Amino acid sequence: MNPEAQRLLEADNKHKNWRRFGPYLSERQWGTVREDYSANGDAWNYSTFDQARSRAYRWGEEGLAGFCDDQQQLCASLALWNGQDTILKEQLFGLSGPQGNHGEDVKEVYYFLDNTPTHSYQKLLYKYPHRAFPYEQLLAENARRTRKNPEFELLDTGIFAENRYFDVFVEYAKADAEDLLIQYTLINRGPDEATLHVLPQLWFRNTWAWGYDNYRPALTARGEGAVQVSHRDLGELTCYAEGAAEWLFCDNDTNCERLYNAPSENQFFKDGISNHLLHQQANVLNPAHTGTKAAAHYTLTLASGATQKVRLRLGPAGLKAPFQDFEQVLTQRQAEADQFYAEMQQAIPDADARLVQRQAFAGMLWSKQFYHYSVPRWLAGDPAFAPPPAERQQGRNADWKSLDNSDIISMPDTWEYPWYAAWDLAFHCIPLAQLDPEFAKNQLRLLCRDWYMHPNGQLPAYEWRFGDVNPPVHAWAAFRVFKMDQKRRGDAGDTEFLQTIFHRLLLNFTWWVNRKDRDGRNIFEGGFLGLDNIGVFDRSAPLPVGGYLEQADGTAWVAMFALNMMRIALELSQSNPVYQDLASKFFEHFLYIAEAMTNLGNSALNLWDDVDEFYYDALNTPDGGHELLKVRTMVGLIPLFAVEVLDEDLLAGAPLFLERMNWLLDNRPGLASLVSHWQEPGRGARRLLSLLRGHRMKRLLFRMLDEQEFLSDYGVRSLSRVYKDHPYVFRNTEITVNYQPAESETDLFGGNSNWRGPIWMPVNFLLVESLQRFYHYYGEDFKVEYPTHSGQYATIQQVASALTERLTRLFLRDPQTGRRACFGSSEQLQQDPNFKDYIVFNEYFNGDTGQGLGASHQTGWTGLIAKLLQPKMMSGQSQDEDS
Repeated sequence: MNPEAQRLLEADNKHKNWRRFGPYLSERQWGTVREDYSANGDAWNYSTFDQARSRAYRWGEEGLAGFCDDQQQLCASLALWNGQDTILKEQLFGLSGPQGNHGEDVKEVYYFLDNTPTHSYQKLLYKYPHRAFPYEQLLAENARRTRKNPEFELLDTGIFAENRYFDVFVEYAKADAEDLLIQYTLINRGPDEATLHVLPQLWFRNTWAWGYDNYRPALTARGEGAVQVSHRDLGELTCYAEGAAEWLFCDNDTNCERLYNAPSENQFFKDGISNHLLHQQANVLNPAHTGTKAAAHYTLTLASGATQKVRLRLGPAGLKAPFQDFEQVLTQRQAEADQFYAEMQQAIPDADARLVQRQAFAGMLWSKQFYHYSVPRWLAGDPAFAPPPAERQQGRNADWKSLDNSDIISMPDTWEYPWYAAWDLAFHCIPLAQLDPEFAKNQLRLLCRDWYMHPNGQLPAYEWRFGDVNPPVHAWAAFRVFKMDQKRRGDAGDTEFLQTIFHRLLLNFTWWVNRKDRDGRNIFEGGFLGLDNIGVFDRSAPLPVGGYLEQADGTAWVAMFALNMMRIALELSQSNPVYQDLASKFFEHFLYIAEAMTNLGNSALNLWDDVDEFYYDALNTPDGGHELLKVRTMVGLIPLFAVEVLDEDLLAGAPLFLERMNWLLDNRPGLASLVSHWQEPGRGARRLLSLLRGHRMKRLLFRMLDEQEFLSDYGVRSLSRVYKDHPYVFRNTEITVNYQPAESETDLFGGNSNWRGPIWMPVNFLLVESLQRFYHYYGEDFKVEYPTHSGQYATIQQVASALTERLTRLFLRDPQTGRRACFGSSEQLQQDPNFKDYIVFNEYFNGDTGQGLGASHQTGWTGLIAKLLQPKMMSGQSQDEDS
């Protein structure tokens, strides 16, 4: 067992808490709902980037390349100053939602390069310009641009011309669970000598200002570059700074004078270090060398190409020579990280694929964040302050008074989405399970806890509106993670985990049936369902023409949910026959949904259109009319996800389930005819459950695999490309849908959402898995034209493999050109040796070119590329075989 695996085992068995400290410090706390105490819910303007350096936050902290404990009591991060900026670089800069021409957007260049599951070693790169950071230029140019223009990024300003910047490599290594080594490696990439101020920061989260507990921990100078860290929960630690660093002290308290023009008893505010260094303000630092925030100040002058290092150690008090073994421990942890990944990647022969996968894993692990939000306390306000405006009681999240979160959670993006989202998190757990199965399982359990799940059974969607509806993929992820963990363990698997999730998701399934099936016809709504602006209308708002939608995707998602729950129940029934009855219940649910997908009650209208041979949403008008919204989008492909293959061995272990199923299919021939060949043994005596018979599946694949429609060189687009020249027009009105391969050109649903053309990793991943399941049943004899109109035919396995290869093309170097599609046309990213092998994992990708778009560090669900790069996925092997 390699050392990192040994540490994981120690942590899982609670012998040593290797996970206590980690990269849990967010990169943006401002502009979040939890920090918004306005009357109108305007989170973007209630707390802003400009206020960030002066405001003590209520619910969490932020910092550059940060680290903290798992309750975010003690935080560490890096601050920098190039002598030119008017702001100390201690937070990453970005535009708020209203400021960006495509929504919120971080405007920095940084990369998550390495990390291990216990965070025994981790590495980040931040690129800091020599010249003044172009804050105003970024604001003004993006304000000038419209939605039809691309975003204006930091690289576009020319700030990195002539390599006039510093590479700042940040490394953390653990000598022990609570003994942390910190190394900053500064490299001057420019042609001239340059000076850089480096300020490693240490501070306590403000827990004393809100009127509950006035206990103040303390940071106190102890001579020879050491600071004593005193906290009643953390005990006594010491931070040692190597060299002749000067420690500067203030307090993590709000500068009320600057923000509100109000007097304050305390004068050593949170921004005291910045005001002292950049503006030479007097009396802003504590002369007693104590406080709740401190920074070690290093001034470095680096010649062109020169490298310098700054080292600190946060560990036990009383270390006599804290830096004596520093290099040895750091080198050892680097080597152990290499060993951990070498064993994991031994089946991946390509060095570039290993590089991409390892950085994807790094991003996943750096995106574990401390998240604190108690809705009842947020609504009521804190004793030390006036009550919030009365409007809050009817505003955002007011109906989620049971939600009380304080945990380490996998975030979609540490800057643009520094809060969890239910369906994002489910996808995150697949690559996380490759690294740390226990953490992945705990994440899935977490959202089902009483203090997350609503009493009515709904899972919280995301912070901006917990009551929105995300696709129900939690059961899929839970079973997927269970099977991966089962294979790793080599036994029956963690059935206690599976039982816990199953029983909680029974509540969630009931919520879907009771709340989202309007007329009890097994046709489901759900609003935007995570697909933002994919539809003709904003599906989360009242329709401008009245009426309501019956959603092909909502219905297919619930069908998939039913099959996932059936499969979990069958797995559990192998050791407890009671679950066979529940498996039968979910099989029956699936049958009735399959029937409804074909015929909407007594109407003559189907969600399936026989002319186009595609699934569409149906508009039900106030006058009782029905109309298919015939625009070909990912909505119509989602029915492919509802597919399950059952092996004979599994059915033999569930005789009561099999008896009940056979009775249903014998006595309800109408239902049986909707399910693909349940009674006909397939390859290896397998049985197939799907919303699609062979013909319909082939017709959907005909559209999906057409390069003039959905199939891009880099995956499956979210909207057919036929709408590029011939937009869909609703009833001869101005309501149109056109193909937009890059950023959204419409305000519909706001922000940087765009499901009208780009490639999205999570739905592509599900398409690959669905194809693998279909192949698991049909085998080599069932072939489809690939690509459509090519005259060439392939097995479904070959199609799954080919789609996987297209998705990996987003990141891997092209063998002929050496270019990465995700970098787009940027020559600096493509050619510069100090850029070309550093990868970011964007939110989505240009449907024509593969360029990365949207949130730039959304490793979250885009981190699924780490799983796709595994050879078994690349070969199109089925889910069960690949588990």
